[in-house]
Amino acid sequence: MTVAGAAGESPADGSGVYAALDLGTNNCRLLIACPSGAGFRVIDSFSRIVRLGEGISSTGRISEAAIERAIAALVVCRDKIRARKAGRLRLIATEACRAASNAESFRSRVAAATGIELEVIDRETEAALAVVGCSPLIHPKARGAILFDIGGGSTELVRIERDRQGGDPHSRAWTSIPIGVVTLAERFGGHDVTPQSYAAMIGEVTASLGAFAAEHGFNLYGMHLLGTSGTVTTLGGLHLGLARYDRRKVDGIWMNDIEVSQAIARLCGMDYQKRVANGCIGAERADLVLAGCAILDAIRRAFPLPRLRVADRGLREGMLVEMMREDGVIQLN
Repeated sequence: MTVAGAAGESPADGSGVYAALDLGTNNCRLLIACPSGAGFRVIDSFSRIVRLGEGISSTGRISEAAIERAIAALVVCRDKIRARKAGRLRLIATEACRAASNAESFRSRVAAATGIELEVIDRETEAALAVVGCSPLIHPKARGAILFDIGGGSTELVRIERDRQGGDPHSRAWTSIPIGVVTLAERFGGHDVTPQSYAAMIGEVTASLGAFAAEHGFNLYGMHLLGTSGTVTTLGGLHLGLARYDRRKVDGIWMNDIEVSQAIARLCGMDYQKRVANGCIGAERADLVLAGCAILDAIRRAFPLPRLRVADRGLREGMLVEMMREDGVIQLN
């Protein structure tokens, strides 16, 4: 069996099993699910940090080591897709494959080694999928939200609003900046972050957000922040005092502005080894999490809202919902 060519097709075996794969600049994530009521039931998942985008900002290429890490993770994903007999797939790649000069040869190697044919999506599609995946977490009485997705190589922001109270939320404006936790940490350093380098990171992100914030950072009454990324989920775990990260406890929690500031301050007060030792961070994120906090701080300054809702969900959930809606197996809200 090959998984190549399965994207866009209805489940051939009638199993109704769907798979969504997101190969990002930092992570490889897979979600396999079946329709259930108005949503879906997850039957398998996988996540591994592969750092596909490591070094791209300086070399312009995906490194051989990163290619090997990614293919090893994608082999696991392929085997899970086969074992679960998923018949409807969407398998995407994002910023690293948009930016790297050798992205085409990388995708060819992936297809040859795993049977997975990656679809490189543009930034607008990435933002739209994040909206579909995360919009259920917009407070039902809120006028809307500023959704942000801090990735490894890019950050997307979407202003979402309702036409009327109780109406469905819709995207009003979006932007994507080519700055993520990997690119920012590589430029400013992620192991030893000083107050000066942290401020410099915030400044760089603020400058990139300037035009979008000037046009859309007003009339925020009745809105809240909605964040999806390893940065915000880490902050959520710290806020809850978890010894080890637990998605079930973090997804959907609320943090007010003071609580977010306190969690960021706690992180900034940790040296690299303390970040490594923390069960919500670990060695794989310890050199990236402060870059993510700097991006979040820039977003908070541009959109000063009193509450943040933490989402441990995003592109994969968005892909699953879109495929199931297209197939008519779940209903539009």
